[in-house]
Order: sequence, then structure tokens, then C-alpha cells
Amino acid sequence: MAKYLLLKHYRGAPAPVNDVPMEKWTPEEISAHMRYMSDFAARLERTGEFVDAQALAPEGMFVRYDGEGRPPITDGPFPETKDLIAGWMVVDVDSRERAVELAGELSAAPAAGGEPLHEWIEVRPFLTVPPTITE
Repeated sequence: MAKYLLLKHYRGAPAPVNDVPMEKWTPEEISAHMRYMSDFAARLERTGEFVDAQALAPEGMFVRYDGEGRPPITDGPFPETKDLIAGWMVVDVDSRERAVELAGELSAAPAAGGEPLHEWIEVRPFLTVPPTITE
């Protein structure tokens, strides 16, 4: 088993096929989207592939060490940027192919009009410690 991060890019470049901003979705469309995400996670819990998931608020900041103990803070990300990380899910699966398959399903979550969002999902394996050679 290997862990993969499925990182949800909202309104990324290139834009999803269904590019209606979520703030313009109806309450029913938002509920359908959230239900899809919940059902998806529940199914992976039953198969033992689910590790964790979180949605992220659009507010945030960037922080960087400044060498003097007072890190500068820059507001962001901003809604007008081309890319916003909407959330993530961690799965523990048997293969890279399974991680890609799950990312494809996650990308099909319903959006405005009930149509699939076609959201970009970044698939990243967790870094593992290389095996130690002993003689």
C-alpha cells in the first residue's frame, strides 16, 4: 500500500469544463456536491483506502522565514488567482493506477446544473524513506 495526496484545484489553469464559480451554485447544487464527496469518502472507508480529507477555506496567507525571527506574512491566496487549493484527500492504495482512478472519480463530483465539475486533481505520492542497506 502507498499513500497518495489527491489535491483539489478549484478553477485551476486550465479551467474545469464546468467553470461556474461555486458562489453562483444553488444550495441544492452545493448539497449534491458535498453529498458526492461524503459518499466517495464513505466508500473508500469501507474498502480501507481512505485516510483523511479536508476542505479548505479560501482565506489564507503565505509565511516565509526572514532570518530574524519575524516572518513576513503576505495575504493570499486570493479568489482572483487562477488556482485555489479547495481541499485534499489522502488515500492508501495498492498502486499509482488506483490513485489515478480515484482522482478521476473525484473530478466527476457534480457542479452547477448537476454536471460533472471536471476539476483538476493533483495526485502526489507521499515521500517514503528509501530502504537501508546493511551488510
